[in-house]
Amino acid sequence: MPTDEQFLSEWIGRQERQSDVFTSVPLNALAATLDREDPAYTSQGEVPPLWHWLYFLPLARQSAVGPDGHPLRGGFLPPITLPRRMWAGGRLRFLGPLTVGAEVERTSTIMNVAHKAGRSGNLVFVTLQHELAIEGQVRVREEQDIVYRDAPNPGEPPARPQVAPTGAQWTRELFPDPVLLFRYSALTFNGHRIHYDRPYATEEEGYAGLVVHGPLIATLLMNLLREERSTATVTAFSFRALRPIFDQRPMRVCGREDEPGRVHLWAEDADGFLCMDAWAELA
Repeated sequence: MPTDEQFLSEWIGRQERQSDVFTSVPLNALAATLDREDPAYTSQGEVPPLWHWLYFLPLARQSAVGPDGHPLRGGFLPPITLPRRMWAGGRLRFLGPLTVGAEVERTSTIMNVAHKAGRSGNLVFVTLQHELAIEGQVRVREEQDIVYRDAPNPGEPPARPQVAPTGAQWTRELFPDPVLLFRYSALTFNGHRIHYDRPYATEEEGYAGLVVHGPLIATLLMNLLREERSTATVTAFSFRALRPIFDQRPMRVCGREDEPGRVHLWAEDADGFLCMDAWAELA
């Protein structure tokens, strides 16, 4: 059974290793997608924080893609059959620069798999650790929280939203449209249909529109920080996804430096509800 504790525990400790060359084209494409005026990335320089998500992409063959657009369940991750899955949060330590043109090795470890029965049904939490190294030196250590869950029951009331914080020092209003979501899906080879297939997102998974990618929201928060504190070095970043943001409505990314070297960042929707909560540490 996909929620059996003994069955799930068999995946804890599993590892896989991959290597990728951090070429410049994805970096220039993401800079264009974020409407940044960066000098062109070439074979030199550093990869901005969080932009390593452009690499180590899930290159499943078309015959190995499921009906939701994700690769079929199984393989390295446990074959959990719950229909909805999301990247719910993560924690990163930036221990050294990732350089453009470098060959990077990623060691991935399943740290924990746990089943819980919540108010809305079954939940399975998978915690992954990724270590990115250049010539044996770990440059980024990352933990990702992946959640699998039941589909919502018809008529089930939504979870009570949380009002976003006030007192932001920096705010940017954005309008995520289908083109932005498509471009980010293409850059990350993310086939999940909730980000570009409106009938699937609304009729099959019950969302109010196309869903803005959690990693894209986190990247937009980091982009705000880079604009406001361009000379600072980010040493750590953590985020939690609390509520989806949908296309065709404005959203805001906000931040404030609560104390020297520690920045609170958050994303809110058009109704002022908190959708992602994040913290960054600066050197």
